[in-house]
Amino acid sequence: MKKASVHHRKNWISLIGNFFFFLIIPFISMGQQIKPKPNIIYIYADDLGYGELGSYGQTKIKTPNLDRMAKEGMRFTQHYSGAPVCAPSRSILMTGKHSGHSYIRGNYELGGFADSLEGGQMPLHEGAYTIARMLKERGYSTALVGKWGMGVTGTTGSPLNHGFDYYYGYLDQKQAHNFYPTHLWENDQWDALNNHVFSVHGKIDPKTATDADFEKFRGKDYAPAKMTQKALAFLEKNKNKPFFLYLPFPLPHLALQAPDEYVKKYIGQFDEKPYFGENGYAPNKYPLSTYAAMINFLDDQVGIIMEKIKKLGLDENTIIMFSSDNGATFSAGVDTKFFNSVSGLRGLKMDLYEGGIRVPFIARWPKKIKANSVSDHVSGQFDIMATMAEISGKKISNSDGISLVPELSGRKQDQQKHGFLYFEYPENGGQLAVRIGNWKGVKRNVRNNPSQNWELFDLSKDRNETTNVSAVNPQIISQINAIVKREHTHPHILDWEFIDPKVSRK
Repeated sequence: MKKASVHHRKNWISLIGNFFFFLIIPFISMGQQIKPKPNIIYIYADDLGYGELGSYGQTKIKTPNLDRMAKEGMRFTQHYSGAPVCAPSRSILMTGKHSGHSYIRGNYELGGFADSLEGGQMPLHEGAYTIARMLKERGYSTALVGKWGMGVTGTTGSPLNHGFDYYYGYLDQKQAHNFYPTHLWENDQWDALNNHVFSVHGKIDPKTATDADFEKFRGKDYAPAKMTQKALAFLEKNKNKPFFLYLPFPLPHLALQAPDEYVKKYIGQFDEKPYFGENGYAPNKYPLSTYAAMINFLDDQVGIIMEKIKKLGLDENTIIMFSSDNGATFSAGVDTKFFNSVSGLRGLKMDLYEGGIRVPFIARWPKKIKANSVSDHVSGQFDIMATMAEISGKKISNSDGISLVPELSGRKQDQQKHGFLYFEYPENGGQLAVRIGNWKGVKRNVRNNPSQNWELFDLSKDRNETTNVSAVNPQIISQINAIVKREHTHPHILDWEFIDPKVSRK
């Protein structure tokens, strides 16, 4: 009986032990789980040239916050936007499809500039699979704050139809020409700003111009400042769960408008003459100073966002990326030669030469991305969706992009490389570009001359595309033609078809 009692006691102790073991397993699992998913912030400039940041060689414009971001992270030297203008670049970024597959391939403006005519651009189709939709499926809170450009409220293109829980800003690119608009949009609702109505494309007579005439093209509520406020509120609200914040600031796109305190930092530094609106967009008394001020203001907003992340204690679990939708602009008071805006590269916005599509790209993630590192890896903005997919825990296959996580992590040996980069752009005469390794082919005026010859450049020796070597490299031209034939798919509207002679029209 004694032995049986001891045996019974041991069984009872074992039973209690097992009970407590299985009781605490869920808590052990919870502790291992789980590092929270990384937060993701992607900041997108508008018409910012490759050479307009200090970390990319700029000497006249102050960009201390982005320069610090580069020192604390990785700076890419051969990164490309998806297209040389706004709307297709944004579509390519959001959907991970290059311009031969993208639903949106040109700006395709609808409506007019007046509030009553606000029509936006070609709306993104309802079933589009976007970065925001992907991350929302993975448990992220998602927000867009800034300029959308892929459809206005009441269309399939509203950001609320594409995976964003919240949005604030410009829906229509034409409205974004004015940094003192009458309104912005917040979740499909009109948000009135304290600004008077004026045409941002008005002119001033140089013979009679006064300070008051220039002042008419300014208001009280500066749209980018409002955007930063909304972005900070989103971060505060979602600090305890994973979030994706897409911040496509409209700076430094024209018109030339910036807060006085920023413009005054530069007045007197440059030999400048007033711009009277003769080539479109708002007149400005100090065009060089104002352009520099706009980039300086953009830089400060990046600094504000980085500081907020630190204050929330989220710095080590947040990757912040920064880039631009295309190269620097070409008109209306902006002197890109004076600022060396594209660092000597050939071409500007609306060109498929390097100056139109090679853009800054900086990524910062403490303890994950090596500080003060530089990458020469050839990449494009259609890689960002695949990159965010891997960061958020699961790779995707339905993308033209390749994840940049190995490169960002310092595992260069594991980084897959593109066999080619493909670009097609139906506007500005119809243009094509293909990059294979260091070879870059460019074909212009395709719409009017489909048999136009390719220009070919060796970027390893000729970064600025000065010497056409197509005549002595026919085998490369053959490869390029094969890529165009394979990668071009028919767009959904005829106006964008300029490649297939069976379909295209002039």
